[in-house]
Amino acid sequence: MKLGARIFVCYFIIFAACFYYPIDWIKDNIRIRYLEGVEDPLVDQAVLLAEMASMELAREEFNLEKWYRLFENTADRPVSAQIYRLMKTRVDVRVYMTDQNGIVIFDSAGRENIGLDYSVWRDVYLTLNGTYGARSTLQDPADPKSSVLYVAAPILIDNEIAGSLTLAKPTTTINAFLVSARPQITKIAAIAVFCALVLSFLVSVWITRPIHRLTWYAGNISKGRRVPFPVLDNSEIGDMGKSFLKMQEALEGKKYVEQYVENLTHEIKSPLSAIRGAAELLEEDMAPDQRQRFLSNIRNEAARIQDIVERMLALSAIESRQKLSEKEKIPVSSLVKTVVESKQPVLSRKNISVTPHIPESLFITGDGFLLYQALSNLLQNAIDFSPEHGAISVRAHSEEKMLRLTVTDNGPGIPDYAEHRIFDKFFSLQRPGTGKKSTGLGLNFVKEVAALHQGTVRLENQKTGGVKATLTLRKIPS
Repeated sequence: MKLGARIFVCYFIIFAACFYYPIDWIKDNIRIRYLEGVEDPLVDQAVLLAEMASMELAREEFNLEKWYRLFENTADRPVSAQIYRLMKTRVDVRVYMTDQNGIVIFDSAGRENIGLDYSVWRDVYLTLNGTYGARSTLQDPADPKSSVLYVAAPILIDNEIAGSLTLAKPTTTINAFLVSARPQITKIAAIAVFCALVLSFLVSVWITRPIHRLTWYAGNISKGRRVPFPVLDNSEIGDMGKSFLKMQEALEGKKYVEQYVENLTHEIKSPLSAIRGAAELLEEDMAPDQRQRFLSNIRNEAARIQDIVERMLALSAIESRQKLSEKEKIPVSSLVKTVVESKQPVLSRKNISVTPHIPESLFITGDGFLLYQALSNLLQNAIDFSPEHGAISVRAHSEEKMLRLTVTDNGPGIPDYAEHRIFDKFFSLQRPGTGKKSTGLGLNFVKEVAALHQGTVRLENQKTGGVKATLTLRKIPS
């Protein structure tokens, strides 16, 4: 999938997710907003009716028949009210009153309810206890749309609560409003998503245009054509273009050669000085054992120079490769076994045990020689920093498209100052016991091999001591 298409799809997914949840929240909570709008006038009406009842009860003029006749006449009265898209044809409120103990003294739903105990109902209970009482109850437990909203107000006589009056209203009209409102919300959301798609497409075109220019430039350069560098913006794409220019210079052998010559000169200077000093001393008369020691120093420093040159050549060769030229399917267990066997002499010398935990079913596709060298460097590094009678563990496991190889030792670990430089060329730490340093090219070589196999390498200190090196490789590099 092209980058423009990816950006478009990503924007679409982001917009869809950002629109879906707020709109879904609105659709779910719009009922609550309608209920709040209905509850407010119900409170006013309940307080008004409760005041009327309070006045009649205080004067002992409460007429039960009058109240029933009022509600019966109201129920029979025709109503024709067009409320936006809803046609209201009848009054659907219910009123019931209780005494201070919660016993019903009036219920517009039927005379048979007089004398019943409503004190356990939330609206009555809270009101009789001096707090705001309200509840919402389903008329039909199987029908979530059959809820009725109950709002109560206290009946006060001489500022004392003498009972409660509850005004109840079904939410059928609210359901009708919701049926009308939700399609409109969905329609608006669909229009917004469409606009977001158009904007996403325009943004993807705007973002990918400089990338297309840079691709055109790289294609012409690879064919040997001399073309001007395209005009790019000041974003990360512009920075990437500048990096392309630097890479072009390196591939042409300018800064690339200068850097290697400088590093090689710096590293060879020390052993050459040692050789020269030893050679000058050998011109003088000295004891045979002392002469032999200086000759040994010359051989060691010469071998060090040869090692540096060979490793530099190997590293230079792998850095110049853009992809794997040869691939083969390699059993990981056999690869690890071969590397461990090659290290047996030094392992025996330091009495270090290596325990591999490699499933026989694991395979990796890549350059067998390079993978051997990379794993050999990691194992050698673990051996160098492991104490005598130490233990090294080599493990491998598969994670989707990646293979992870870990080499764990119980050495002193990496000092804090060296953690960010551990993969730098020619950076090396003194080995415990001998105090000697390596060429400082091994881990950098491992890093290049990992990159060539579309993977990574990481070294990290363990809480229990020692270092764990993790080589992550793609199973089938593209």
